[in-house]
Amino acid sequence: MMVRNVQIKAHQIGLVFKNRNLIEILKEGNYWIFGSKSVEIYETKSQFKAGEDLNLLLKNESLASMLEVVEVKDGEMVLVYENGIFKEVLNVGQYAFWKDVLNREFQKIDLTKVEITEKISKTILENLKLKNFVRKFVVTNQYKGLLIIDGKLSKVLEAGTYYFWNNEISIEIKAVDTRMQQMEIAGQELLTKDKAMLRINFYVRFQVENIEKALMNNKEYDKQLYILMQLALREFVGALTLDELLVKKDSVGKEILENLGNKSEDLGLKASDAGIRDVILTGEMKEIMNQVLIAEKKAQANSIMRREETASTRSLLNTAKLMEENEVLWKLKEMEYMEKIADKIGDITVSGNSNIVSQLKEIFAK
Repeated sequence: MMVRNVQIKAHQIGLVFKNRNLIEILKEGNYWIFGSKSVEIYETKSQFKAGEDLNLLLKNESLASMLEVVEVKDGEMVLVYENGIFKEVLNVGQYAFWKDVLNREFQKIDLTKVEITEKISKTILENLKLKNFVRKFVVTNQYKGLLIIDGKLSKVLEAGTYYFWNNEISIEIKAVDTRMQQMEIAGQELLTKDKAMLRINFYVRFQVENIEKALMNNKEYDKQLYILMQLALREFVGALTLDELLVKKDSVGKEILENLGNKSEDLGLKASDAGIRDVILTGEMKEIMNQVLIAEKKAQANSIMRREETASTRSLLNTAKLMEENEVLWKLKEMEYMEKIADKIGDITVSGNSNIVSQLKEIFAK
């Protein structure tokens, strides 16, 4: 008869089989095994992985009382915690764990739904063992997002990190920047009321105010806003002459926004500021305006010259009247002219009789 010794250490269990039937359970100790019996030793700290059919072994009441059986069905998974620490993930199948060795907890997860309603920390959701079970989406700061499940709007998401179970249900998050944005409407060739061809650079500042309207009720809301502003600008400029447009240039943006009315709100947007950045004249129009400007400047110069000539003539007339009425003033004027003449003469040669000196004296003394 064959005899052999088997030692079962602490945290071990031995199962004795005869003819593939479980006949005895060995706990910690030293045992002699007689005959053709076989012994399988299991670590009680680890999962019980039976070489035989588990359901067949569980028919042994003693073994069944020592094991905790976990069944994972389709559309489920189970998270295993040992002493409060996440250990592993159980997929579809039947599992058995030894009792009364470690404090194990089993958290069953319903994978047929999208929302993670179970109490699971982000640290565990980021664990590599859950990589294939979790979908992760990030809505960055200053953005808002729409959660769309199976093509239907579920809710609005603020900035943050979101996790969902990974299954056949489609999930999409549409995010949009909620900060103030600026749109440039550049190089618009427009015709004024008086048929002047202009090229205008225009801008509008806007903000997404209603994300549902912007993303769900409208396609490419920014392009629609561009067209609305383009048409509003064309209509406004077409109602003004060139001179009127240049005068009202700084207030054009405000008036266009007022005329825009609720159209921007229908897009889920709030347009808060707009204005003309540049008014550029085309080649021919620029030449015509230069000619007009030159003519205006010439007319202004001629007007100024005429005013100066009139003032000068009026001054001479007033001076003449004063001199006519006052002989002393007349003599002073004569002396002023004589002084000017004398400044131009280097030498004075006096010829004739001696009366010339007395004549000069008479001129100044009279």
